[in-house]
Amino acid sequence: MPDSKVKSAQVNAAAGTKGAAYIADFLVQQKVPYVFGVCGHGILGLLDGLFDRQEEIKTISVHHEAAAGFMAEAYFRITQKPVATYTSCGPGSANLILAIAAAFADSSAMLNITGNVPTGQWNRGPFQETGRYFQGDFVNAIRPYVKRSFQPTRPDMLPLALRQAFALMTNGRPGPVNIDIPLNVFVEPVDEASAKVDNHWPAADWTRPAADPASVDEALRMLQNAQRPVIVVGHGVELSGAEPELLMFAEAFRIPVATTPFGKGVFDPRHELSLGPTGRNGSYMANAACRNADVILGLGTRFDDRATSAWLPGFTYNILQSKLIHVDIDPTEIGKNFRPELGIIADAKIFLQQLLALRRPETKSCHSAWLERIAGWRTRWEEATKAPRTSDAIPIRPERAVAELRKVVPADGIVLADVGVHHNWLVAEYEAWKTRTFLQTWGFASMGFAVAGALGAKLAAPDRPVVSLCGDGAFMMNSSAVLTAVEYNIPVVWMIWNNFGYCAIRDQQRGYFGNDREIATSFTDVSGKLYSADYAMMARSMGAVGHTVEKPADLAPQLEAAIASGKPTVLDVRIDREIRPLATGSWDLPPIPHPMPNFGWGEDE
Repeated sequence: MPDSKVKSAQVNAAAGTKGAAYIADFLVQQKVPYVFGVCGHGILGLLDGLFDRQEEIKTISVHHEAAAGFMAEAYFRITQKPVATYTSCGPGSANLILAIAAAFADSSAMLNITGNVPTGQWNRGPFQETGRYFQGDFVNAIRPYVKRSFQPTRPDMLPLALRQAFALMTNGRPGPVNIDIPLNVFVEPVDEASAKVDNHWPAADWTRPAADPASVDEALRMLQNAQRPVIVVGHGVELSGAEPELLMFAEAFRIPVATTPFGKGVFDPRHELSLGPTGRNGSYMANAACRNADVILGLGTRFDDRATSAWLPGFTYNILQSKLIHVDIDPTEIGKNFRPELGIIADAKIFLQQLLALRRPETKSCHSAWLERIAGWRTRWEEATKAPRTSDAIPIRPERAVAELRKVVPADGIVLADVGVHHNWLVAEYEAWKTRTFLQTWGFASMGFAVAGALGAKLAAPDRPVVSLCGDGAFMMNSSAVLTAVEYNIPVVWMIWNNFGYCAIRDQQRGYFGNDREIATSFTDVSGKLYSADYAMMARSMGAVGHTVEKPADLAPQLEAAIASGKPTVLDVRIDREIRPLATGSWDLPPIPHPMPNFGWGEDE
């Protein structure tokens, strides 16, 4: 990921430069174009420093701190370059933790600048100080969710903290870094000598790890001797920019490619070797191929529960019968969930380049019997899933809604998926044709990600359409993002999957405990009748365009018009809440018995 790196600071701090001015200059030097956040007394000093840099770095004020974090994460996902957030002390910074945790779980870099109370007031319990038994203790609140939290308590500590933060964010496995700064540090001068110490470091563009050559040789031997090989790729392939090498390797060795749900987009689903996503909402051919493979090459994936049918043997994987080659840049992920036959610590792109360099032109790889078997599974899956995509039923069937979305959004258009039952349908049905066009919140799965993150994605790619597909539950958690879009003229389209409730959890209640055991998951009025706010009217009240869509035939035209309008637009789309995806895998919430697949189970031959 060389293009994602940022240069180290070359800030020339003149005598008397305040801490906030130094930070603003540093961000400009790092080519950070935006800072997102919410004001407060704890961050006043930084805002004053940004005031003088308005022509070089744009400050965007949002209406909830989590929105700032989601915007920063989505911006990184598109550009692979970090931006910064700012929040005040106490509740302001605490509100940001949700989004930081999501970025940490999904390996997205951002610099989170949090304000704190003046050090001269520590231990006296001033307004909004975090902690009762240790002073200014926000760093312990955020520690589980960042690569590191710095707390410079004097201005002369800023240069080192900022330099290390930027190097740490983007090298190795990317992730968020926090700098927690007391108010006095923003307004006190940075010592010129201290700044100079950190002004001659090289660019923080460290090399990424290659694999041990002996391991590359062994991996190649295993793959060449395999009768039923499968490549499984995750988000790490996207982070390393390994998509071209993946395509080249798969085609050269004729090995089918499955993606994790979080890896959707790194391999074109229209390619003949594509299997689609794995796991509980994965395709039949992906799960069937993975559980019947004799050798699996796992690239940039941590094999989490939703991608593996919760590690249940035989549902997505049979690792005791399959030999696993697990490649990841993070050594803590190798062997965490599955025992590898061969574990390799390496960047995915470099590893694939090493494999390709060993290939001899005369070597012919052919797995015709294996590929024919997979073709049979593919035919069965397509026959089972095709018809509902053109259904004219009202309320709109989920499959039709996803099909219309794919029909309208261009190949380079960006779709963000929030958390909810609609996400399951997008994993199952939506085809991401290109990398970095389908953004999800996966590991921490924070509701509201797509609602606000869409703004960050649009700022990162202003010439590409951006559609946020979010449930009615998620939309209400961050609906203020629509107001921000209007205030800053950010033309995003929100397509609300309105099914009158938290239906993913409702379905789990019914599935695990019985159809008559539903509580607190549907949106109803006092009489128990299903109830929905008028989200189109809500959008219009904030200055955006708003429409309600109830007929399938109206969805594509309304979505096309929304994208073409160049205005923030909300489409309140009424979706059938009683249709559920076919399940070719499972998921486990022990000790509750896990559900069985309802398609293809025991029929892989």
